[in-house]
Amino acid sequence: MAETLNFSLVSPECELFSGEVIHVDVPGTEGDMGIHPKHAPLMAAIRTGIVNVYRSDENISFFVQGGFVDVTTEELVILAEKACFIDDIDHKEIKQEIESAKKALVSLEGEAALSMQQNLDGLQDILAN
Repeated sequence: MAETLNFSLVSPECELFSGEVIHVDVPGTEGDMGIHPKHAPLMAAIRTGIVNVYRSDENISFFVQGGFVDVTTEELVILAEKACFIDDIDHKEIKQEIESAKKALVSLEGEAALSMQQNLDGLQDILAN
């Protein structure tokens, strides 16, 4: 039996997932991360994208926007600003967010522009898949 890691995905509305997993892919602002049992501890910001959760019997995908990931050798917690199951995405809302992000990006610079561009890229990737 494969080693497991306790994983929780929490948004302001609710806890979307809590359970044992064998691997989780997380979209970080500094690059994508693959988290597994006994991973080195870390804390990082996440960007808009897809969190893929791998269990021994199933794979589950979530859409996340903003937040943080906290990893210990035994636990992984994602505190997302916004999150939902991938199948629950509202495509109309995503399209509206893309338009708003494009308009906002024109007037931004530096870190704010980078953050908005990452959000825009993640939203566009969601619609493409």
